[in-house]
Amino acid sequence: MRAVFGLVLIVGMGLAGFAIYMVQGYFQEQNANLSLQRAALAQAVPTVDVYAVNRVMKHGEQITADDIVMIKYAEPFLPDGVFRTEEELFSDGPEELRVVTRQMEANEPIMLAKVTAPGEVAGIAALIQRGMRAFAIKVDVSSGVSGFLSPGDRVDVYWSGRVDGIGDGNGEVTQLIQAGIQLVAVDQTSESGRTGATIARTVTVEVTPAQVAALAQAQATGSLSLSLVGREDDTIAGAIEVDQASLLGIAPRVEAPQAAEAQVCTIRTRRGAEVVEIPIPCTN
Repeated sequence: MRAVFGLVLIVGMGLAGFAIYMVQGYFQEQNANLSLQRAALAQAVPTVDVYAVNRVMKHGEQITADDIVMIKYAEPFLPDGVFRTEEELFSDGPEELRVVTRQMEANEPIMLAKVTAPGEVAGIAALIQRGMRAFAIKVDVSSGVSGFLSPGDRVDVYWSGRVDGIGDGNGEVTQLIQAGIQLVAVDQTSESGRTGATIARTVTVEVTPAQVAALAQAQATGSLSLSLVGREDDTIAGAIEVDQASLLGIAPRVEAPQAAEAQVCTIRTRRGAEVVEIPIPCTN
């Protein structure tokens, strides 16, 4: 009897110890999970609700209530000009709609830089910044970088023409007159999402009023050519001027100095009816 009691006691103590071991393992696992959750919460980025488009929207389309969706956006990386309330997006009422000026992809936040003011037409005027002006430059396949220009690109403008007294003997010279000016439209479109080459007849640039005057004068007195600037290029081109002589490496002609003529001094004397010049030594 005592043996049976002792055996039961030993088995009971073993089961109790195993239960304690299992409980300790459970609590350790829970503590580990809580630690992981706390670490994840510490690294979590706070988000805010912003309005985005729910489909691809192209230039000229109106944004209606059916085209928008609320999304979560990381607050530390929130871009400027987003809309966080429907009152901000439709500030003048549901009838005065904003128009897309630059193509937007699905679930892309709506930003002021890509839409017009409520009720405004999506023209070039909506893209021009305060104090700037739009100016059209005539181009062809050679002067327009073979048609690979699109709105949003930056270009350098070169002028070629004749200037008396400058350059080589015939006055022909090519000079960089404007550097890094931005295109806002190619022909009649300001859509920046175009692909492929299109032979344009005009490009419209965004410049200051002083640059407008310079470009108008240059276009009236010579020919303009455009040079495409890389999107990541932040260098500023310096003064560039090339004429035919410098292009071919021809040194300018220097005329040899003419020898001074010997000074001759004479006196005139009359011999009867004849006047005769007689050479004499010159005196200073």
